[in-house]
Amino acid sequence: MPHHRGRRAGSPAHGPAPVVLAVDSGGSGLRVALASEGRTVGAPLVSEEPVRTGPRGIDVGHLLEQLLPMARKLLGDAGSGPPQAVAVGATGFASLGDELRAELPAALRRELGVRRVALAADAVTAYAGALGPRAGAVVAGGTGLIAIGTDLESWRRADGWGHLLGDCGGGAWIGRAGLEAALRTHDGRPGGSARLLARAEELFGPVTGLPGRLYPRTDRAAVLASFAPEVAACAEADPVAADVLRAAARHIAESTAAVCPASGEPRVALTGGLFRMGDPLLVPLEAELRERLPHARRVASEGDPLHGAVRIAAELADGVPALPHDERMLQVRMTEN
Repeated sequence: MPHHRGRRAGSPAHGPAPVVLAVDSGGSGLRVALASEGRTVGAPLVSEEPVRTGPRGIDVGHLLEQLLPMARKLLGDAGSGPPQAVAVGATGFASLGDELRAELPAALRRELGVRRVALAADAVTAYAGALGPRAGAVVAGGTGLIAIGTDLESWRRADGWGHLLGDCGGGAWIGRAGLEAALRTHDGRPGGSARLLARAEELFGPVTGLPGRLYPRTDRAAVLASFAPEVAACAEADPVAADVLRAAARHIAESTAAVCPASGEPRVALTGGLFRMGDPLLVPLEAELRERLPHARRVASEGDPLHGAVRIAAELADGVPALPHDERMLQVRMTEN
């Protein structure tokens, strides 16, 4: 994980620096790190079990079942007292975070003795990890896709609506478009790809059985996204696959433009596994971004969402995080007594 040296203007000149706890709760599981002065202490701990959601949204009890043993081990191994601050970035926080907002700060104070808690959408921790407290836009792409931007006064987000309603240009979207092209060839309809049909049947078996294998699954977005690398692998020799990735690039650039500040020299960064597909996606995407956002500066992502949670927690330990506060995007709770 990249390191970031946090501000220590208000810290004493001598004695150990306070530690903070950073949590990244995402679709692939839970990661927890201890940090001091903005730098991780030891290796993060990882659970591959995603936090459940229920009728009340994100299941706080399930989050705590995983988080508390990991936090106590990290604190014990470091010989540390209570963390001075905790930052939690959670998938679904904006729309499914009511229980988290209502119960988690008090539970963390009771169980870990922490008095400063930042709760954030995982898109916000992705932004903080990629750009820090700077104006701009960040696209987080994996199975899904969301763009988030800020002028440091307020947040704007685009897409992130899930694989049935949006996430346009994300892994599931690309995989679904590639499978549609395969099915078109199977049916004898125009716009199909024999190459993608062959790859689909190598991975999933005869495509006539694909609906029955896909539709009942609760992880169908991940199954669709598993075909996205096949689309990228075929793109050099297959114009249909290349067109799918060019369309994905247009969607991603449109979402980025929707959230990017219109003035100044905002930074734009990409983060997430989607962009490891390389040139077949990145070359058309860079062209689309240059066309839509000529005033923006493309930069490499500095870190991932866990690094962003470390940054937010370190800033909270010193005072108040610099990124804009918003009940559904980034909320800070501080109790000094």
